[in-house]
Amino acid sequence: MEKKEFKEEVVETFEMPARILEEGVEFVEKEEKILMGKKPFKLAEQYWDTLGPGLTTGAADDDPSGIATYSQAGARYGLQLIWLSLFTYPFMAVVQEMCARIGIVSGQGLAANIRREYTPHVLYTATILLFLANAFNIAADLGAMAAASRLLFPHIGLELFVILFALISLMLQIFTTYARYSKYLKYLTLALLSYAVVAFSVGLDWGDVLHHTFVPSLTFSKDQIFLICAILGTTISPYLFFWQTSQEVEERILKGETTVEARREQVNGNSLRRMRTDVWSGMFFSNLIAFFIFAACAGTLYANGITDIVTADQAALELRPFGEFAFLLFALGIVGTGLLAVPVLAGSSAYALAESFGWKHGLHYKLKQAYAFYGVIIVSMFIGIIANFAHLDPIRGLIYAAVANGIIAPFILFFVVRLSSDKRLMGEYVNHPFISCMGWATIAIMTISGIAAIITLWL
Repeated sequence: MEKKEFKEEVVETFEMPARILEEGVEFVEKEEKILMGKKPFKLAEQYWDTLGPGLTTGAADDDPSGIATYSQAGARYGLQLIWLSLFTYPFMAVVQEMCARIGIVSGQGLAANIRREYTPHVLYTATILLFLANAFNIAADLGAMAAASRLLFPHIGLELFVILFALISLMLQIFTTYARYSKYLKYLTLALLSYAVVAFSVGLDWGDVLHHTFVPSLTFSKDQIFLICAILGTTISPYLFFWQTSQEVEERILKGETTVEARREQVNGNSLRRMRTDVWSGMFFSNLIAFFIFAACAGTLYANGITDIVTADQAALELRPFGEFAFLLFALGIVGTGLLAVPVLAGSSAYALAESFGWKHGLHYKLKQAYAFYGVIIVSMFIGIIANFAHLDPIRGLIYAAVANGIIAPFILFFVVRLSSDKRLMGEYVNHPFISCMGWATIAIMTISGIAAIITLWL
C-alpha cells in the first residue's frame, strides 16, 4: 500500500466517528424541525411559551413542607381528604389571578400597592410575620431536601447538604440574571412530574380515587380538622400572593418597561389573557401534583397500615418497599421542588419587606444596587441554616408557620380583593363581580381555617 493511500485511510478512520456524530445531529435537528412544524407540536410550544410566573408560583406551592402535609393526609386518612385538591383549585386560581392582574395593571408589587393605598402599619406587621413564617418554611424545606438527599447518599452529612442547597438557592437569586433565573425556575417545575409517575407506578384503584375526589368525606376529628387547616394554609399561602405580583412586574421589566408609567401604558387585553392562561394552568398543575401525592400515599402507605408520616423524606423512605423506582422518584422530587420553592420563599419575603419600607428592590438589580433587598434573602437563608444546625424541630416550625400564615392570609387577601376591585387603580381591568365574590369567599374560608387551627392547637 502506498504511503498516500495509507494516510488517507488513517484520516478516514479517525474522521468516521465525527462524521457519524455530525450526521446524527443533523438528523435530529431535521426531525425536530419537521415535528415542530406540525400543528400539535407548534401549539404545545406556543402554550409552553405562554407559561411563566403562574406556573412557577403554582409549582412552588408544592414545596417539601407541602409534600409532607399531603403525604401525611394520604397516609393517615387514605383517600378521605383527596377532594381538597379539587376544592381548593378555583379559590387558589382566583386569588393568584387577582394578584397577577394587580401587578400587570399597576406596574408595582402587592406590598407597594398596599403601602400607597392604605395605612402601612398593618402592612409592616403582616410582612414581618410573613418573613418569620417563610424563614421557618425555608428551614423545614432545606432540612427535607437534605434528608431526602441523604437517603440517596447516606455517607454525606446532613449539615453539608443543608449548606449546599442554601448556597445553590442564593447563587440562583444573586449571581444570575433574572432572564436566566426565571428559565431555571420554569424548568424546575418539571421535577413535580415525578409524583405523577409515582402514582401511576404503584397500582392504584383509580375508580376509587376518582370517587373520593368528587365525593367529599369528613370525620371532624381534632387531628383531621388541623390537617385540613394545614392543607388550606399550604395551598393558599401569603408568600405566593407577593411573589406572583412581583414576578409579573419583573416580566414587564425584562421586556424593557423599566418605569411604572411605561408598564401601565403597555397593558392590554392580550397580556391579561396570557396571564390568565398562565395562572390557571399553574394552579391546576399545582393541585394536580397534590392530587397524585395524596393518591400515591393513600394507595400504598395507608393501605398497608403505615399512617405515622410527619416529613416528606419519611414518606419517600416508607415507599421503598413498594418499589425502588417509586422511592427514588419521590426523593428526587423533594430535592427538585425544594430548589424551586426555597428561592421563591426567600424572594417573596424580600419583595414584601422591600416594598413595605420603600427599599430599592427586584431581581433585575445586581447585589450592589439593592443591598437591603438581597440582604433579606441572605438573612432568610441564614436562619434556615441555623435552625437546621440547632436541630430545631422542623415539624413544630411548620406548625408555627401554618398558624402565622393562617393569621396573615385573610388580612392580605382583604387588600388583594379591595385593590383588584378598585376602579381608580385597575380601570377597565377591575374584578368581575363573580371574581370578587370568590375572593370574599376565600377570605371567609381562610379566616375560619386560621381560627380553627389556633383552637385545635390549644384544645
